[in-house]
Amino acid sequence: MKKVLIVTYYWPPAGGPGVQRWLNFVKYLPDNDIQPVLYVPENPHYPITDPSLNDEVSEQLIIYRQPIWEPYQLASLFSKRTTRKISSGIVPANNPSLLDRLFLWIRGNFFIPDARKYWVKPSVKFLTEIIKNEKIEAVITTGPPHSLHLIGKSLKEKAGVRWIADFRDPWTGIGYHKALRLTKKSQKKHQALEKEVLNSADEILVTSDTTKREFKEITSRPITTITNGYDQTTPTTSELDKKFTISHIGSLLSERNPTVLWKVLAELVEEVSGFSETLSIQLTGVVSDEIVEEINKCGLRDYLKVRDYLPHREAILAQRRSQLLLLVEIDTEQTRGIIPGKLFEYMAAKRPILAIGPENWEAGKLVRESRSGEVFTYNMKTDLKETLLRWYRAYKSNSLAMTSQDIEQYSRKALTEKLAAQI
Repeated sequence: MKKVLIVTYYWPPAGGPGVQRWLNFVKYLPDNDIQPVLYVPENPHYPITDPSLNDEVSEQLIIYRQPIWEPYQLASLFSKRTTRKISSGIVPANNPSLLDRLFLWIRGNFFIPDARKYWVKPSVKFLTEIIKNEKIEAVITTGPPHSLHLIGKSLKEKAGVRWIADFRDPWTGIGYHKALRLTKKSQKKHQALEKEVLNSADEILVTSDTTKREFKEITSRPITTITNGYDQTTPTTSELDKKFTISHIGSLLSERNPTVLWKVLAELVEEVSGFSETLSIQLTGVVSDEIVEEINKCGLRDYLKVRDYLPHREAILAQRRSQLLLLVEIDTEQTRGIIPGKLFEYMAAKRPILAIGPENWEAGKLVRESRSGEVFTYNMKTDLKETLLRWYRAYKSNSLAMTSQDIEQYSRKALTEKLAAQI
C-alpha cells in the first residue's frame, strides 16, 4: 500500500468547510490502496470548532503533530471579536473601524503568504525525518493557508519526494485578497510565491475549472479539477419545516450580501396574503453584522433567525429540513470560479437551491446542470420574485420539491477514486 503524507492546517476539532475535503479523502483513501499519514498543528487557532468530527477519524490513522505559533493569539489580546472575524474571513465592507483596517493591513503586509508562515521551517525539519522513517512516497499540501505549500516545496527539494499542491481556494485570485490593503511590494511578493509554488509542484489540484484556467496562465504543470462533494454516510430526514424557511448554512461575508433577495422578500411580505405568517429566514454560522443590518432595514427583523455554527451532522439535517437553501457568492469577476463546498451537500439534500452570484458563476452552472434549483445574478429582481412566488405557492400546496440529477459523481467516494489516480 502506497504511503502518502498529507499536510493540512484544518483537522478535527476544526469546524467549517476547510476540514471536510481532507477529512473525507482520508476516510476513503485506504479503499484505493493508499495509506494516508497526517501532519497537523498541535495547538491551532480555529475560529470555529466541531468536536463531533473527531468521531469520523479512524483510530488506525497515523497523525503527527507539531506546535505552531500564530499571531492571531497575540492579536486577540487587543480585540477577540475582530480577530475572530478576520480569521474567519469576515471582512467588513462598509465603514470598517480603525482597528479593523489596522488588523487587515498587518495581516496582509506582515504575514506573507499568511499568518501560519512560522510553521514552515520547523515543519520541514521535522517532516524530513518522518518521510524517511515512514517511507513516504508522496506529499500533499492543502491550502489555504497557502504557507503550507511552502512546506511541500521544501520537502520536495530536501527529500526528493513527489509533491501535490491542493488548492481548496485560489491564492491571489480569491475575493477577499484585495481587502487585505496590500502595498505594491506585498502584492508582488504574493504573486511571486504563488508562481513559485505553481511551477514547483509535480501535480496541482483545484476545486473549480475556473481556477484551473487561471493557473494555466501561470504554469504548465499538470492541473486536475477535483471538486468538493457530499458524503453518503451522513444522516437523512424527511420531516420538513412547517414554515417557508429560506436557510443559509455557513459563513456570510460582508460582500456576500444579496440585497436583492431581502428587497424581494420585503415586497412579498407586503403583497402576498399569508406570506408574512410563514416566512422564516435562517442564517446559521458566522454572519456579518452588515448583512443583519440590511435585513432589518428591509423590515424583515421579525422573520430573521441567526444561529451559531452547528455541528456538521446537525447542519446536514438542517439543510434537509429547510424548504429552500440559499447559496450566495460575491458579485465580482474574481469569484466566478468559487464553488462553495456546501453546494454539494445542498444537492444531496434535494431541496430547491436559490443561488445568487456573479455572471458566468461556475457554481451556478452546476446548479443548472444538476437541476437542483434556480440561479440569479444580483440584478435579476423580477425573475427572482417570480420564482420565489412560484415556490411559495408550491409550498402552500405541499408540492415544493427538487430532485437533483447525476450528482453521484460528487460523492466523496467517487472523488477519492479520482484523487487516487493522481497520486
